[in-house]
Amino acid sequence: MLSSELVQKIASLARLKLSDEETESLTVQLDSILEYIQQLNELDTSKVEPTSFMAPAHDPLRDDANSESLTQEQILQNGPSVKKCHFAIPKVIGG
Repeated sequence: MLSSELVQKIASLARLKLSDEETESLTVQLDSILEYIQQLNELDTSKVEPTSFMAPAHDPLRDDANSESLTQEQILQNGPSVKKCHFAIPKVIGG
C-alpha cells in the first residue's frame, strides 16, 4: 500500500502543493494504478510477439531512401525576410 508520506514526497519533488484531501485522494488513486500494473506484470506474455503498432496496415514508417535536397534558394524563398543568403529575424537578445 502506498503511503500518504510517499505521495507528499513525490508531490514535493514535482513542486506540487497538495492539501490533505488531495493527498488522500491521490494516495488511493495511485495505489489503485500500481495494483493494476502489478496484475499486468503477472500475465504470461512469453508467447506474445513484440509489436510497435497494433495494425500492420497502419504502419506510419516509410522506407529510408535517399532523395534530392532542396537548394538554398528554394528554402530561402519561404522566409519573410532574407539578408545575405540567411533568414533575417528581429534581434532577440539585447537592445
